[in-house]
Amino acid sequence: MRNEHEESEKRLQHILNAIDSIERHVKDQNEQSFCENELLNNAVLFQFTVIGEALVHVENEKLDKYDYSWFKVRAFRNMIAHEYFNIKLIAVWKIIKQDMPQLKLVVEQILQNEF
Repeated sequence: MRNEHEESEKRLQHILNAIDSIERHVKDQNEQSFCENELLNNAVLFQFTVIGEALVHVENEKLDKYDYSWFKVRAFRNMIAHEYFNIKLIAVWKIIKQDMPQLKLVVEQILQNEF
């Protein structure tokens, strides 16, 4: 039987690792260079899939304590996996720049407060 508490911590760390990977990948990029680089945006989309999948395995009791739109993270993962043909890379860039920093902050807070 798996320990849900330990599993949640491990998956939250996976999320942070994926965010760090995205940050490293796009560090020297701008919107145009990101959108034009197929290898780069594929790597970033994979990391967002990791984030969404890892989140599914984090205890809801822990997530519910923090004011964040968790459903958006899960929905984005589903879009990448199932509606990939509708992905707009400009929107992905905006998620990286506008939404991801807050996600990182909240995940760091959960790890600090809950484990």
